[in-house]
Amino acid sequence: MDDQAARISPLRYGAPSVLQDVSAVMRWRRTFPGVEVQARCARDFAKVLLDGRPVLGDVLVVVTELVANAIRHTASGGPGGAVGVELRCCRRGVAVAVTDQGGPGEPVARTVGETLDALAEGGRGLLTVAAYATWWRWCGGVSGRTVTAFFAE
Repeated sequence: MDDQAARISPLRYGAPSVLQDVSAVMRWRRTFPGVEVQARCARDFAKVLLDGRPVLGDVLVVVTELVANAIRHTASGGPGGAVGVELRCCRRGVAVAVTDQGGPGEPVARTVGETLDALAEGGRGLLTVAAYATWWRWCGGVSGRTVTAFFAE
């Protein structure tokens, strides 16, 4: 990855502050360009910082999924788009927050049979997040959203 590309200006949009109820012992934040290869870069970012944590594997799956979703489904995947990734470690576990640049749709964990064809190849991203994380939530609006997932240790 081009280091200069990863050092683009911080995201500036209306998503509220993330993880307000998780008191961090350590916190890291990085902004990635809104191109699909950056999902892997975000995963590597988390892998280096969280090495040795019991929830590392689960966190890596969720970071990859959330960044890929932000790039595919929001303005972050458009020209000049960006995705913010924040990692926080606290006594209770690890929190991940991915902030995008917004779009018309809202994050929804679709269920098979209701809104998702059982044979569909995609559409299970937030179901995956729900399966791996202790809890997840989102906040924000059309100008920017943050999806947060917490992993208890």
